[in-house]
Amino acid sequence: MKTYIPEGYKSTLSVYDTQKAIGLMKRLFEDNFAGALNLMRVSAPLFVDGGSGINDNLNGYERPVDFEIAHSGIHCQVVQSLAKWKRLALKRYELYPGKGIYADMNAIRRDEDELDNLHSVYVDQWDWEKVILPENRNLDYLKSTVMDIVSALCDTQATMRALYPVLTALPEIDRRVSFVTSQELEDMWPELTPKQRENAYVKDHPTTFVIGIGAPLKSGKPHDGRSPDYDDWSLNGDIIVWNDVLGCAFELSSMGIRVNPESLDKQLTAAGCDDRRELYYHKLLLNGELPLSIGGGIGQSRMSMLMLGKAHIGEVQCSTWDAETVKTCEQAGVMLL
Repeated sequence: MKTYIPEGYKSTLSVYDTQKAIGLMKRLFEDNFAGALNLMRVSAPLFVDGGSGINDNLNGYERPVDFEIAHSGIHCQVVQSLAKWKRLALKRYELYPGKGIYADMNAIRRDEDELDNLHSVYVDQWDWEKVILPENRNLDYLKSTVMDIVSALCDTQATMRALYPVLTALPEIDRRVSFVTSQELEDMWPELTPKQRENAYVKDHPTTFVIGIGAPLKSGKPHDGRSPDYDDWSLNGDIIVWNDVLGCAFELSSMGIRVNPESLDKQLTAAGCDDRRELYYHKLLLNGELPLSIGGGIGQSRMSMLMLGKAHIGEVQCSTWDAETVKTCEQAGVMLL
């Protein structure tokens, strides 16, 4: 998707009301979400030790922003997400099964493929992680957690619609979640790209969870890239809803049950990442020294776009944009923050 503004689009809320609504929406969702999953808020790092293996490798090709601390020589990286840091935090905080954490995560992803309506180099999301028991490492537990998150989204939207009646013109998020595997999507539409399959499916199933991201499908290609060292590729997925303003499938969350020593061992080899076995984080995990967990990220700006009916992510977050994007938005009367 290239940057474009839908014909006839006009922001439902003024810039002033947008800023107020974003702050309220975030507070409401945090309360609903933390209550549903039994999470407590914790402080999060902006950067981590570059040689620890703690930073998220995303798809494996994205370069983190790095720097060296003066006088100490410590090499640091700005986080790309907190996927691994959170699991270490669970160990440090000695949380019991069923209890977890969440944090405001701000990141820079300098190698974002394309800046458009949905993608920015600045990332803000709620990163969360929860300790689970061995018997929770199954699809039923994953699905139950997905439905809890969707309920929190819907409850937040209901309150926002009550406080801002103008938002009732936007479609409600469907509480009914359709679960489908990435292989089932490929079987249905082998001629389409993964994103095209998502659009085709989510249009008829407006709240969808796509299961199984990272492992090769029958075609030999994965549905999407996923680092081998946090999600178990058979027990993860994406929460995707239909965005009526943009007319497309709209990913809100990437999440999953995390790797245990066995699945990490398998996935590192499959991804050609055996060199990571010597990193601090990976050694702990392979030795069974980290708690079993489930976790993920929920996009704050994505949620703001959806609930406030915005056409461009720059309407709900401050970032830097290329000249073409700035010109397109200016011509359409869309204000980038």
